[in-house]
Amino acid sequence: MNFIQFLLRALDCFSETFGRALSLLTLIMMLLLSLVVILRYGFGVGSIALQESVTYLHATVFMLGIAYTFKLDGHVRVDIFYRHFSVRSKAWVNSLGGIILLLPICIYIGLISISFVGQSWQILESSSEPGGLPAVFLFKTLIPLMAATLSLQAIADITRNALTLIKTEHGNNHG
Repeated sequence: MNFIQFLLRALDCFSETFGRALSLLTLIMMLLLSLVVILRYGFGVGSIALQESVTYLHATVFMLGIAYTFKLDGHVRVDIFYRHFSVRSKAWVNSLGGIILLLPICIYIGLISISFVGQSWQILESSSEPGGLPAVFLFKTLIPLMAATLSLQAIADITRNALTLIKTEHGNNHG
């Protein structure tokens, strides 16, 4: 069990650190967006690169913040029935949902994005807009990274719920 506890702590620490780092991107994104507005409406100057930077940051926060949001249980949940479930029932739903739905979807997204992202890297794809950022290939890399980080957090969640099931089963046998 010690290895499992260590693994859970490591995965949670990774998600926590990654999520907090992403929150800094939100501040940078807000500052860049303010700069875009000030330059555009205050000085009549537009910058495609700055606008694309805001888009890239926005996508990064959402795509890579999904795992952190999942860790915090901050995702949208229609819990008409779930909220009334016992701890054990919730652990079953979360474990099975992770194994049957979440991990396969992450694996699928990761696999289908590999060639898409690979082609973009091969040509070092850049923006089609004049003056845009020459890093579309990095932007597209967010797709498999999202699948990977969410998969890691899903594994942590499934493991945590499995431990809950073991503990509640163990408690029911001796109680």
